[in-house]
Amino acid sequence: MHLIAPSLLAADFRRLDQAISLVNKSEADWFHLDVMDGMFVPNISFGQFIIQQVAKDAKKYLDVHLMIEQPERYIESFAEAGADGITVHAEATKHLHRVIQQIKAAGCKAGVALNPHTPVSVLENVIEDIDLVLIMTVNPGFGGQKFIYQSLQKIRQAYDMIVVRNSPAIIEVDGGIGLQNARKVLEAGARVLVAGSAVFKAEDPAGVIRDLKGLESNPLISV
Repeated sequence: MHLIAPSLLAADFRRLDQAISLVNKSEADWFHLDVMDGMFVPNISFGQFIIQQVAKDAKKYLDVHLMIEQPERYIESFAEAGADGITVHAEATKHLHRVIQQIKAAGCKAGVALNPHTPVSVLENVIEDIDLVLIMTVNPGFGGQKFIYQSLQKIRQAYDMIVVRNSPAIIEVDGGIGLQNARKVLEAGARVLVAGSAVFKAEDPAGVIRDLKGLESNPLISV
């Protein structure tokens, strides 16, 4: 069965408690938390303090996505804030393997994210060490962008690498995900769907989560 990870970045932060309650009560599996530093991506979102507050009430896995330069500076503090999994961008650090080991030493699952222009081949030397591959299907930094359909081939390439190398990693996909394309993403090999605007801008957010959860998974990857 695939997993649904609503992205709190798309929620109304004036009513963040309501958004957390919505996800807790829904069929969603994870909370997705996008951390932006204004350097790796143009925007600034939130940091450890907000994650601490979310962690107090969240009853589900906290999936923290660091869109920040030199993420190795902050791994321990995000783990202490309540992250269950921490994903860093391959493009954001010179020492990717070291950061992966740092995440695991902090007690979290380790993920690596790839921007749309970054080839899957950069994972060759770390694929057996990671728990998650995050394929960005939009350019990171802004919500509400349109899904880049060329990314489907990239998801397939990542899935093939995972199978050939017998990696424990699963594939998460983030960017422009909604009911219009989620089935194709799952068929390509994804296991986790991040949905932001599709959920929190909908009239019935819980209904959208339910519909995404109800899609048929790829039987080759469902466990």
